Amino acid sequence: MHGALTADLASQFARIALSNVTREFPNKLDHVLAAAAEAKAPRALHPIFYGAFDWHSCVHGYWLLARLVRRFPEMPEAPAIRRTIDEHFSAANAKAELDYLKRPESRGFERPYGLAWLLKLAAELARHNNATGRRWFEALAALTHECATRLRDYLIAAKYPVRAGVHGNSAFAVILAMDYADACGDDAMLKALQQKSCAWFGDDADCPAWEPDGEDFLSPALTEALCMAGALADAEFDGWLARFLPRLSAREPASLFRPAAVSDRTDGKIVHLDGLNLSRAWCWRSLAGSFDAADPRRQIAEEAAAAHLAASLPHVADDYAGSHWLASFALLALET
Repeated sequence: MHGALTADLASQFARIALSNVTREFPNKLDHVLAAAAEAKAPRALHPIFYGAFDWHSCVHGYWLLARLVRRFPEMPEAPAIRRTIDEHFSAANAKAELDYLKRPESRGFERPYGLAWLLKLAAELARHNNATGRRWFEALAALTHECATRLRDYLIAAKYPVRAGVHGNSAFAVILAMDYADACGDDAMLKALQQKSCAWFGDDADCPAWEPDGEDFLSPALTEALCMAGALADAEFDGWLARFLPRLSAREPASLFRPAAVSDRTDGKIVHLDGLNLSRAWCWRSLAGSFDAADPRRQIAEEAAAAHLAASLPHVADDYAGSHWLASFALLALET
């Protein structure tokens, strides 16, 4: 497997996601019960996003499917993708998802990770230039608006960022939300997110990169760098990155250049490290694009991306512990 999205890989990813987004069990609910009557099965609670083990993985499974069918509209899996999305993205199902989100007990539901992925899905649907994509986008419009409002208000109110390498990571949520703001023309949201990123991270310097933790699927250091690439103008970002990772040209901190070793791909937390390798590949490839062709950091970043991609791309379907979500992170890395 190489560093480009081929038609064959696209089909492999599509088949993985199609088998997951409508697989209700096993399922890990993020569900606060207000009464015994609210103890319900996943599909009763979430008629769209009930599959792929948990809500957020189902959301980005649909993102993957929507992106692939736009990129490869004639792929063999395209009819099944369109049929699956049409069946699930109905007005009634979207209203049920929105009603769930508006429960008082759901104030912190999937915040920020799942909310950000919902916005990433909406951004993808907004880029479809056909009636089908517009229909899907409109079906989720009210839910998207609620997620955007909740996530924006939360991020703006948060005095301190979450720097963990898992779901709470603030920089990752901002990156996905900035993509939504760009795709949907929400200039006010984009500006607010850029300002918050600078308030959180603008003074950071000499990052020690004490990673990975044993359950990381995001690099706190590289995700922050990618967030700031979207928050700053090119010249400003170059100066910030020189302070944040001053020894990048020497491939230091070494931890950022060394793919994580995954000891057990049947363990749902340990397999997070495959996600770390894939998300690092995404970050390194994105950062490489910010350097001039003659800048030696460009090749260094590209080589780091290739090493991380090679370490985990062959394993996206090894076990359901990882296969219910890893293909989405592989697509991020390949489609940078």
